[in-house]
Amino acid sequence: MLNAEDRWAIAETLSLHGHLFDRGHLDRLDEVFTPDAVYDMSAVGVGVFEGIDTIRNAALRLGAGNPLAHHVTNIVISTEGDNAAIVQSKGLMLMANETLGSVTHVDTPRCHNGGWRISRRVISPQRTPLGGAHLAHPGDQ
Repeated sequence: MLNAEDRWAIAETLSLHGHLFDRGHLDRLDEVFTPDAVYDMSAVGVGVFEGIDTIRNAALRLGAGNPLAHHVTNIVISTEGDNAAIVQSKGLMLMANETLGSVTHVDTPRCHNGGWRISRRVISPQRTPLGGAHLAHPGDQ
């Protein structure tokens, strides 16, 4: 069972992610990811990256295609065993071309080196209002 301190620490880890990437502090990714972390951005056409070095190198290769700013919000944390959790959150990214993107994160943080780190992150774009429910029930409009 997660206590309030665990929940706060998990939310801080998710928030720190944006600060590290936005400031280019890619040498500090071990503060938010486990060494074997999987970062799945296949739903946005970028790929799946395994391990901190691979995640760092992917961000560097993306270069100016990276967001200018990452914002995390609507964090919902569920217990997943003694040392793990499942976290759903929303992400907003301000891009260099001044567009704003919205994604959903599904993170699996776990205890590592005395703190909570993301061991798996899956990013899915939000492209349809109501998650497409209005398309599945057009007669109900």
